[in-house]
Amino acid sequence: MSSTHPGARLREIMQNDMVVAPGCYDGITAKLIQAAGHHAAYMTGAGTSASLGYPDFGLITMTEMVDNAARITRSIDMPLICDADTGYGNELNVTRMIHEYERKGVGAIHMEDQGFPKKCGHLDDKEIISREEYFAKIRAAASARTSPDFVIIARTDSRAVIGFDEAVARCNGALEAGADVAFFEAAQTIEEVEKVPQLVKGPCLLNIVHRGKTPKVELSEAKAMGYKMAILPSLLYRNILGASEAILKELATGKMPTPMGDMTPREGFNKFGANEWDALRTAFRDPPKRDAAE
Repeated sequence: MSSTHPGARLREIMQNDMVVAPGCYDGITAKLIQAAGHHAAYMTGAGTSASLGYPDFGLITMTEMVDNAARITRSIDMPLICDADTGYGNELNVTRMIHEYERKGVGAIHMEDQGFPKKCGHLDDKEIISREEYFAKIRAAASARTSPDFVIIARTDSRAVIGFDEAVARCNGALEAGADVAFFEAAQTIEEVEKVPQLVKGPCLLNIVHRGKTPKVELSEAKAMGYKMAILPSLLYRNILGASEAILKELATGKMPTPMGDMTPREGFNKFGANEWDALRTAFRDPPKRDAAE
């Protein structure tokens, strides 16, 4: 693993470029993201919930989310950005949440202003907490981190409930409270997507969700608009769902399907370090040779 703090690596990218973080929910998807040459990954809360058999309705605990983050950070050598939902309670819970994610080697988290339990940001009928409560939790998160490099991303879901102007005000208020990046969730038009980086006084994150509330935006367009981070939570998750459903449907007809990943067992294992592990099988069986002069 790199000795550089993962949050520092994210900050370095944001100085001159846009962080692009495809969504992962386990070691398999995380390793595929790294192998494809990406520089960051995003642990999706929706994908993590689904991997445990639940919808993204705030049913997953902090411990379950942090444990999943630990499995992912052990699998990759690049910064991981994590969904931290609502912080799992008040300022005390937020403080512990920051400590736990930091200890697992996470580079950044985002925390939102929904009530508890929360919902996916692209669903209807969300509940929003007050500005005062939200900003207090952001201040607690900023204070709790042990490294100044750890990135605090403040997400607001208020656009759908209170309106565009309120969401912008919350982004700016959260940055003043100590957040490093503002996450305006579910802008509803291209015009809104364009305005966010212009009106928010700090780095902004764009959440790209296929068939979500926000219109499709190309990564090059998002960068040109001024966004410093882009996450794609469902890119792998939904593709895996679609591919799995299709091949299982084919199998149900009695036909033996050929997997999309048409590889030998060995080729599959090599994607997860089999060659390196094999080298350890015999590496320690013979003692090292001593110099004859000794």
